[in-house]
Amino acid sequence: MKKLTIPEMQRLSPEDFKQTDKIPLVLILDNIRSLHNIGSIFRSSDAFRVERIYLCGLSCTPPHPEIHKTALGAEYSVSWQYEKEAIDVVNTLKSESYKVFAIEQAHGSISLEMHRCVAHQKYALVLGNEVKGVQQSVVDACDACLEIPQFGTKHSLNVSVAGGIVIWHFFNELRSLLQL
Repeated sequence: MKKLTIPEMQRLSPEDFKQTDKIPLVLILDNIRSLHNIGSIFRSSDAFRVERIYLCGLSCTPPHPEIHKTALGAEYSVSWQYEKEAIDVVNTLKSESYKVFAIEQAHGSISLEMHRCVAHQKYALVLGNEVKGVQQSVVDACDACLEIPQFGTKHSLNVSVAGGIVIWHFFNELRSLLQL
């Protein structure tokens, strides 16, 4: 088996990516402190055509060499904006008919494998700080919490890993509904 070359992969250019249809999914990064985690989330967002990333609180914004180290240029293809308060973004998106989920372990959370997307619904996912998670006030403002089931000794996943898992779940659900 021979590995594909980059030209054989036929990837979109950043300009073409900006023009292509995205899945109706936005991410809200609530006080993500690691620039490598932010870059990794940008890269996963590019891979699965996320509409936009909101960087909130102490989350650093591009351009930054440490974000670029893991984003590998995805910070130029994925639309993003900075907002001081994640809760303001949640409230705005809810007023625009987005269904907003915190990715968090909480009483009454929905296990990710049980979640099904609905046609014509827009979604937003809140990913929280590496130590403290999503702020409680932001959790309270969300429609629900989604939890990634885990079966080992650790109580959480790295935020960029969790982000990749939930982005893939939503892409996989939405691409069949949208026929991407």
